[in-house]
Amino acid sequence: MVNYSLPLRQQDTNSPSHLPRDFVKVSSEKSNNDGFLQLLLFINKRPGSQEQIQAIRKSLSNLKTDYPFEFNVIDVGEQPYMAEHFKLIATPALLKIHPEPRQTLTGTNLVAKLEYWWPRWQRSLAESRCDDNSQCESQQAISEKLSVSSINCAAELMQMSDEIFRLKREKEQLQAQLKFKDRIIAMLAHDLRNPLTAVSLALETLESTQKTVKSEFVKGSPTLVERLIRQARYQVRAIDRMITDILERPRGKSAKFQIQPEKLDVGALCSEVKMQFRDRLKLKKLQLKTDIPNDLPLVYADRERIRQVVVNLLDNAIKYTPKEGEIQIIILDRTTQKVQVTVCDSGPGIPKENRDRIFEDSFRLKRDESKEGYGIGLALCRRIILSHYGKIWVDSSPSNGSCFHFTLPIYR
Repeated sequence: MVNYSLPLRQQDTNSPSHLPRDFVKVSSEKSNNDGFLQLLLFINKRPGSQEQIQAIRKSLSNLKTDYPFEFNVIDVGEQPYMAEHFKLIATPALLKIHPEPRQTLTGTNLVAKLEYWWPRWQRSLAESRCDDNSQCESQQAISEKLSVSSINCAAELMQMSDEIFRLKREKEQLQAQLKFKDRIIAMLAHDLRNPLTAVSLALETLESTQKTVKSEFVKGSPTLVERLIRQARYQVRAIDRMITDILERPRGKSAKFQIQPEKLDVGALCSEVKMQFRDRLKLKKLQLKTDIPNDLPLVYADRERIRQVVVNLLDNAIKYTPKEGEIQIIILDRTTQKVQVTVCDSGPGIPKENRDRIFEDSFRLKRDESKEGYGIGLALCRRIILSHYGKIWVDSSPSNGSCFHFTLPIYR
């Protein structure tokens, strides 16, 4: 017989057993008959709790029993005082509170543990019904030995369950750290490819040009030589900065993000970045429009860091804009203190519920899980802009593309 009692709400410290009133009421109805079993299942609202309750109920209905039993389910979220009363450490937990001694079963496989202990609980009920004769005394002695053994076994099981839980937590944390390191390494390899290619092309151009028309090249076009060398040096510095970021990353998110702010023409910087992507734009037949005022004030920012932001945003815009689509770079002098840079695409847009989360570390939309990338670029952009006391956000609507905006302080 399965009995489901009323919800357990109030706690009465004046009751003999210091249990909630409803609980004492249910127990008192059976006080004239010790031959019943009383079980409490403590759960929370985590996924799979309902399936676990159903599995235990099904097991109880299939188990052989000669005596009535009572089974109650308690949600620790709604009745936390019950968990405190029974001194529970973790859920789910199945407590056998009657007959004494109390016993606690924990862990994920409660059904198997219940089926293991059920015959012993039935024997203890049978022994509690014996009369005061020699046979009962003998059975009582055996029952006491079994009870001591059961308590010791239950204590060992609890300790093992707690140790398993702790080890699982440590394993999950280590796996998460390893996955994040793998993503960082993959991001480094991906991001280093572009500057290394640029350095290689610049040096190859210098070498081939000097071989063909060495004397004429050096005398007639010194500006081209200087520009190529400057480009190679810039890309080498970019690689050095990326390596520094990787080395500083293990210090954690609380580590200070290093920037070297200076006077910066953000409009000219965006034009330089635009030239870097002209081959990719041509490959997808994309149209890149710019709206950059000539009288734009200078900003106070780290040139290489802001270049990283613009490169990341423009790279994403090219990635998500379909062939023959349109991309825009717009810069506005919003106030006397801020300049706003906007990069817009004509891609699929971002769902409303994910617009804040896309700047989180390692977050990716489900539709992008099969695409190249590790969800780190936008999180890096956010760190860079926040280190400049700016703001970064996105406006988007389904099928109408997205516009990423960020602000930078004006140079004084």
